[in-house]
Amino acid sequence: MIDPVNKHNPMGAPSIPRTLRNGWETTSRSSGWKFQTRRAFASIAALALAAGATAHLGRAQLGNAQLGINDAPAKPRAYVVYAAEPQSVSAARRAVLELRFQIVPGFHINSHTPKSELLIPTTLTLEPATGVKPGAPVYPAGQPYSFPSVPGDKLDVYAGNFTIRLPVVATPGDHTMDATLKFQACDNASCYPPKSLPIKIVFTAK
Repeated sequence: MIDPVNKHNPMGAPSIPRTLRNGWETTSRSSGWKFQTRRAFASIAALALAAGATAHLGRAQLGNAQLGINDAPAKPRAYVVYAAEPQSVSAARRAVLELRFQIVPGFHINSHTPKSELLIPTTLTLEPATGVKPGAPVYPAGQPYSFPSVPGDKLDVYAGNFTIRLPVVATPGDHTMDATLKFQACDNASCYPPKSLPIKIVFTAK
């Protein structure tokens, strides 16, 4: 005969009294509920803190933007602009073209003869053009410049506007020459990677 108390244990092994077993089950379920509740409250608190931090950061960034605190000087698309203009020269004799360039305010470039071998000079290279025999470009003199961090080191740079003079001998007619200005731009704190500016030199020889 199976003991009614041990009806779930027909082998007669000692079994856990129902009241004690129910107490454990109740305690286990209660403990699990409390643990899950604590986890839920912890997750809600973390989300609330993250939301508050995000909102605070957003207000700070908005305030700084309104005050102009975070405004860093934007790099221009081009540091140097070629002021292209049609020119007219005498045909079949030596003439001089004037190539005018403008440097974006706040920047300068090394001159053709910088005072250090570590600096990249400004150079103009020309592609062959039918009916045009160019001479060597004549570069302007630079102006002295020194970085605020090293006032004793004087550099030789171009700033603002500068003009390169190009001797040519051309046959009569309209001509277009392809050229490239290579330079390195700097601001008052640092220098940037070298750039190449393709240009077209348009002129008429009469």
